[in-house]
Amino acid sequence: MPRSNVELVNFLFRAGRLMNEDVKKAMLTVDRGNYCGPHDPYGDCPQSIGYNVTISAPHMHAMCLDLLKDYLKPGCRALDVGSGSGYLTACMAVMCGQAHGIEYIPELVPISIANVKKDGKSDLLDGKTLTFQHGDGSKGLPSFGPYDSIHVGAAAPQLPEALVEQLAAPGRMIVPVGPQWGAQELVVVDKDAAGNVTQRTECGVRYVPLHM
Repeated sequence: MPRSNVELVNFLFRAGRLMNEDVKKAMLTVDRGNYCGPHDPYGDCPQSIGYNVTISAPHMHAMCLDLLKDYLKPGCRALDVGSGSGYLTACMAVMCGQAHGIEYIPELVPISIANVKKDGKSDLLDGKTLTFQHGDGSKGLPSFGPYDSIHVGAAAPQLPEALVEQLAAPGRMIVPVGPQWGAQELVVVDKDAAGNVTQRTECGVRYVPLHM
């Protein structure tokens, strides 16, 4: 099992679960061990971060970043709904330069900020290119939008229309959709330059429910 962040990223790369160089660089830059508990932080499995919430398995983060990579280029703007411990939001900020996290559980906001500082990335916070705030993620964060990329880290019972509205044209959103105890799907939502919206299913998933 991987015992460091470098070993984890290399493990994902060898397993074919991490293919893109920009995603690989971001995941090497952001040390997962600073964003979850001390028990097996580099294992490829979900980890508890308290408050009945988990941080997703690393291969899921790699998949989501890969799906969003074309909309996480420098100069793009990203939104992370259900930002949790701040890990994926930090990866998005490293890739595109501006990422905003919104989290329903207020206690996790100062924890995510502390995690980023522990990871040696206070400059992102000081420059306001990485922010975290408490709020209802299903309603998005219109004050910083529109967003080239949106990641939703919890399952919505249906597609959140407010997030679709805050998606830039062109833009892409990754969102798990489905009931808490039923079948869920990771849905890729694309908005083209003309504002037309299409969606497709990437795979089956199991996420905690999105507070709406």
